[in-house]
Order: sequence, then structure tokens, then C-alpha cells
Amino acid sequence: MESWATFGGDLHLDLTAGRSRGLGLREALEDALRAAVRDGRLPPGTRLPSSRALSGDLGIARNTVAEAYAQLAAEGWLASRQGSGTVVAERGTPSETTAPIARPLKSAVRYDLLPGRPDVSLFPRSAWLAASRRALTAAPNEAFGYSDRRGRIELRRALAEYLARVRGVRTDPERILICAGYTQGLGLLCGALRERGVRAVAVEEYGLPPQQQVITASGLETVALPLDEAGARTDLLADSGAGAVVLTSAHQFPTGVPLRAARRAAAVAWARESGGIVIEDDYDGEFRYDRQPIGAMQALDPERVVYAGTTSKSLAPGLRLGWLALPGDLVEPVGRQKELADGQSGALEQLALAELITSGGFDRHIRRCRLHYRRRRDQLTALLAERVPDVRVTGIAAGLHAVLQLPPGSLSEDELRHQAAWLGLSLQTMSECRTPAAGPAPDAPPALVIGYGTPPEHAFSAALDALCTLLRL
Repeated sequence: MESWATFGGDLHLDLTAGRSRGLGLREALEDALRAAVRDGRLPPGTRLPSSRALSGDLGIARNTVAEAYAQLAAEGWLASRQGSGTVVAERGTPSETTAPIARPLKSAVRYDLLPGRPDVSLFPRSAWLAASRRALTAAPNEAFGYSDRRGRIELRRALAEYLARVRGVRTDPERILICAGYTQGLGLLCGALRERGVRAVAVEEYGLPPQQQVITASGLETVALPLDEAGARTDLLADSGAGAVVLTSAHQFPTGVPLRAARRAAAVAWARESGGIVIEDDYDGEFRYDRQPIGAMQALDPERVVYAGTTSKSLAPGLRLGWLALPGDLVEPVGRQKELADGQSGALEQLALAELITSGGFDRHIRRCRLHYRRRRDQLTALLAERVPDVRVTGIAAGLHAVLQLPPGSLSEDELRHQAAWLGLSLQTMSECRTPAAGPAPDAPPALVIGYGTPPEHAFSAALDALCTLLRL
């Protein structure tokens, strides 16, 4: 079989040689492309057609072409060039005696573009060390013993002031409980709510996958709230059968839309009328770029809304520090759950964080991070607009991730995941964020949820290049 592919000029690819040796269609295409590079018909720098164009010309599946391109790129025959798509590699051609590289089961992950992960190289080591030293010097002896299950009073006081000033939270130190991050905090809340007779928790139809696992592991069912451009459909809570609802109100994960004022009011009204509880997950509330800060909805009714925060995005996940600003009637039951879970959180980390906050070091760190992540976001959106302009980017006014909505006719999300693995990319698709309780996702063009916080500075541009290569397949 001989085929012609047209992309400006004609490209003649003879697939018969490979097929006569028993190669599959994809392997035969790879073999023909290698031969064309080897004999000089495709010199370095030559632009190849897109996988869509070549698959149409050859009459084969687009995914077959995409896999062939990915394999040849891994072998060094092809490369991605900014603004030029896939090209023959400039940095030398493998010799004729080089045997084709065997296809591995999976490429090693080189670039982590998973959402919800910060750039941990930004951790303020010097400021944290200085705060730790000051806190350790001033700490009373009793700080090293068994302490209040709610956490150190120094940190609870610092957080009450900070959250009121920065997020508009209405609370006091007696109602704050320190926990080992949001995951533990949610588990403590679910345990306390189950004791109170709650049987189901409403969640947004797209959200953080571990959240569903925490809720169900606590013995509670989940019901899904649909999402639209105004956020979660909180007007449906009355008929949901839920006794609590979890909302990412400031920056919905993963869509990025904020919960509109009317929807916030509806959630609080439902909680007041039904005796339910709203759990507000403020997972990245410090990071906003193109909009004014959106205050915590907890301020609408501190007796019906739990505010949950964490240092996992602002400082580092490894600190394992989070907090709950609780309604008065939940302080005792959630405290009992904390005591059963681990007794108390580490005192030294709490004291250091309290000192960092009260000294102003935490505010300075957040401002530096905000500038850093905004630059990264701008670099991502500018490159996508230049190289894959048909990809729509949304959810970027705040946070550490963006949603990339691909045009109709693109590779499926499963195919994108497969190709990303060959390119060494770790990323998340929109379907992976869908809550199981919401059922199958409706038919829609594929979408990726891309985090831009994790890659180190020296690798960020290369990570974006690899992402653009994936999106052009």
C-alpha cells in the first residue's frame, strides 16, 4: 500500500515495506517516516502535517498517527517547535544502524501538571526558620506536652485575626480547630455529622476526587449538585435529602467559577430552614489575579457554615496544617473526633505558623506567590493562544489551575491521557473530576484540568511545550 499525504506539498509514504514484514499499521507508518528522514527526503526542520491532516490523507485512524508521532518524538526523530507543530528533529538524525527503540509500557513522568499542587520551591525557608526559632524560644514548657485538642491557642488567635482581615471570616479562637489538612478536617466533620443523624452530604458534580472517598469512608452517602455558570445549583438542596453540603464557593474546583451571591444565599437559607450544615472549602482563596477578592460565605451565618482552610497551597502540603472555623454547636463533637483521630496536631509547626502570621511574614509570602503564579498563568495562556488558538482556556481568574476545552473532533480524554503518558506528562481530565454520584458525564468536547504550580522554574517552559505538542495531536 502506498499513500500520499498533502500539506502544502505532497509527501509520499510507502507503507508496503513495513506491512510486508508483518508490521501493524502504526509500526509501518513509523518505519516509513524513519526511512524518509534517513534518506534525506525529510531534512531536519521539515514541518509534518497534523495528525488530523495526515490521518485524513492516509485514510487511517487519527490516533494511529498520533501514537506514531509520539513514539518517533520519544526516539529523537521528531520534535515540537514553537509555532511550527511537529518537525523533523534539528539535533541530528539517528544513524542507520540504530535499532528502533522498543516501545516502553509508559514514559517516566517528566512534567507534573496535575491541579491542586503548589510550587514547593517557593516555601519561605529563611522566614520559616526565623519564625520557628522565635516561636521555640518563646514557647512555654507546656507546649511540648499534651495540649488542647483544638490546637495551640497562639495559632488559633493568629488565625482568627488573619481570617477576619483577609477572608472576612467571623469567628474567634475558641471556635477554631487545627487539623492535619483539609482531608482530615472533612473526615472529622463527617464523623461528627453522622453522630448527629446526617446520612447524606451534597457535593458539586465536579470536584476533588479524594473528597468523595472521605465522605463515603465516614459512612455517609453523597448526592451531586449540578453546576452552571453561576456555580452549584444550591436551589436544589431542599429536595436532595442531604444534611450537609460541601462547596468550593470562591473558586469552584475544577471549573473555576465563583458561587454567585444568590446561590450563596440559597445555601444558607436551606441550612437555616433544615438545620443543615454548609462546609466551605476555601482551598486556594489567597490566589486571585483578575478580580476583587471574594469573601468567605461563612460570614453570612457562622452558626450554619463551617469554614475550612489549609496551608497546602499557600505554604506546602508537607506541613499538614489546616483549620476549621466551626459553629458553636460543632466545636465539641468535632473536637471529640479529633481526639479519637490523633489527639492533637504537632505543636512546633503550629507555633511557627502563628509567629509567621503575626510577624507579617505570611502576608509577604502570599504576595510573592501571587505574583509568581500570575506570571505562570500568563505564560500558559499566551503560549496556548499562539500555538493552539482553537483551545479555549477558562477558570483562570484565580487559583493554580486552568481548564482547557478542546474543539470538537479532538482526541478523546482517554486518548489524551494515553498520549500524555508517552510525552511524560502527568495531568487530569475533566471526567476524572466528576463525582461518581453525578452519574455518566454528558456528551461534550474533551477538556483537561491543568495545574501550573508544580513544575520547577527551569522546567516550566519545557512542560508547556510538551503540553502544546499533546494538544496539537
